[in-house]
Amino acid sequence: MIGIINYGAGNIRSVSNALNRLGAPYFVSNDSNELAKAEKLIFPGVGEARNAMDALVSAGLSAWLKEVTVPFLGICLGMQLLFEHTTERATDCLGIIPGTNERFDSEQKSALKVPHMGWNQVKQTRDSLLFTGIASCEYFYFVHSYYAPLVTATIGSTEYSLQFTSAVQQNNYYGVQFHPEKSGRAGLQLLHNFIELC
Repeated sequence: MIGIINYGAGNIRSVSNALNRLGAPYFVSNDSNELAKAEKLIFPGVGEARNAMDALVSAGLSAWLKEVTVPFLGICLGMQLLFEHTTERATDCLGIIPGTNERFDSEQKSALKVPHMGWNQVKQTRDSLLFTGIASCEYFYFVHSYYAPLVTATIGSTEYSLQFTSAVQQNNYYGVQFHPEKSGRAGLQLLHNFIELC
């Protein structure tokens, strides 16, 4: 059974729809006691980092998420919050992966539209079960204004004026900057891989 973490602003409906298409049982909760019963966790994040972290702290999930031992998949903001810090309202995040998220700078790069929105390629930078059956440089759907740096945990990178981390894996923690639930066949394959292989 998969536990979907509900902090009040995540893109839960589209993730739920994708899991329904895959025939994967799940439940939605913001209670750590309930979520502790899950075999795997998905954290679908959208919105603003400070609000998300405040909601996690209020629900008593912030410290708990740092200690989970089951496979964990953070999506979009859910991946960014795995890092130590973001410049978005100078917010401290979960600190599971070293590094700071930065904003795409639209002023210095006049041709760069922020947010980064639409389909873009993910180059696989090292092997991971998460990408089983998915070609390197496959296209996935992105919507984000802040990006994660390239770090040791990076398993996928994407170019949008610069190279940034679009997928990470550190121990049982996985994260993707793109939205697999909105990325067609490749996105469903990635979710299937997380459910069945990771």
